[in-house]
Parts: sequence; structure tokens; C-alpha cells
Amino acid sequence: MPAENKSIPAHRDESLQGKTFTCQSDQDRLEAINQAFDYRGDVTLTLASHEVLEGFVSNRVSTAKTPYLDIFLKGSDAPRRVEYSAISAVAFSGKDHADGKSWEAWVNKKESERKAEAEKIKADLEAQGHL
Repeated sequence: MPAENKSIPAHRDESLQGKTFTCQSDQDRLEAINQAFDYRGDVTLTLASHEVLEGFVSNRVSTAKTPYLDIFLKGSDAPRRVEYSAISAVAFSGKDHADGKSWEAWVNKKESERKAEAEKIKADLEAQGHL
């Protein structure tokens, strides 16, 4: 999968799904790894060795002497440990299961549901001749 020269979006509201980021500096790498950890879908890591790993990032440890992340590879029951320095690109390849599920989206959905229920009750009462 070719890596694009893009930077991680500054706004967390912007979906990362389908985007690929090259790690041109340690800061780029750290930012991409942090976003991959927060992402609720599979990511594809391209390593400096050109190995490609696809799976779910379950853990990251940036405070270790050699920072690493753990990724559950597709089809595997055990995580694989990958050192930060080995990662050259991060692609947000899987569906983001949390996309659109922000607090604001939840509030809007619940408000719509309440309005629909109120309309239904009103229609039922009108049909019964109470209104």
C-alpha cells in the first residue's frame, strides 16, 4: 500500500478512515501511533523493513526505554509487539467503528427519537379523539 505524504489532522472530528500517513520524523511517528491507538478500527503498519502488518492496535508504551505498540494481527489471537522506530507509515485501513459516535451525535439522535415518540403519541391521542 503506497504511503501518502500527509499530516495527521489537527481536529479529532475529522475521520482518519482510508488515510495513510508517512512517518518523516519522530514527531510524525508519535502522532500517527497515538491516533492509531485511539482509532477504533484496523490499521495497516508499514515497517522500515517493508513488512506490512494489518490489525488492531491494542496497546502502546511510549515511556519504555524502547517505545513499542502491541497490534493484534488479523487472524491472530496474540498481539505482536512492534517498536515505534520500526514504523515508517500508518494507514487507517479498517472501518472506524466509532466514527460519527461523538457526544453531539448521540444527543442529536436522542432528540430526534424523543421528537418522533412525541409525534406518535400525539397522533395516537388524536386518533382516539382526545386532542
